[in-house]
Amino acid sequence: MLIRPQTGEYAPHFEPYIQMVPEGEFVKFLEEQPKRLREKWAGIREEQANYRYAEGKWSVKEVIGHMADAERVMQYRMLRIARGDTTPLPGFEEELFARHAGFDRQSMEEIVKGFEIVRESTLALVRQLDDEAWARKGYVADYPATARAIAYIIAGHAEHHVRILSERYAAQV
Repeated sequence: MLIRPQTGEYAPHFEPYIQMVPEGEFVKFLEEQPKRLREKWAGIREEQANYRYAEGKWSVKEVIGHMADAERVMQYRMLRIARGDTTPLPGFEEELFARHAGFDRQSMEEIVKGFEIVRESTLALVRQLDDEAWARKGYVADYPATARAIAYIIAGHAEHHVRILSERYAAQV
């Protein structure tokens, strides 16, 4: 059974993401996030998908693309830790990823679909891990991390960006 991670199972800067995950059915929450994203954002026009709420901020496409990229990285970390690999894992530069991703060359539909596909892969991994795998600990960017903490970070990170999209972009698109 997947339980909420405790302090010490993740880097302190991930605390807000952990807290964004509601109590209850974790897997159901993971399943619902892409559905909420699609309902809200998949049908917008391409020019709206390129909207930035301020200079230097990511477009709607870039936010959703970032969600998929970050989940890919976190999923890989979760897999390594769950399988017992204790090799320290590096951090990643999200701005570098976004700058080189070329999300502006993709359609909004492709980007949303890409996030959905990544999430299906995450769900497949989440569904097959047992209690022992969830509790395994590794190190990410010099901080301890359990597989369960990574799963919660994935969900909370996506939730963070879904909220940002609603708060800072929705009124303009």
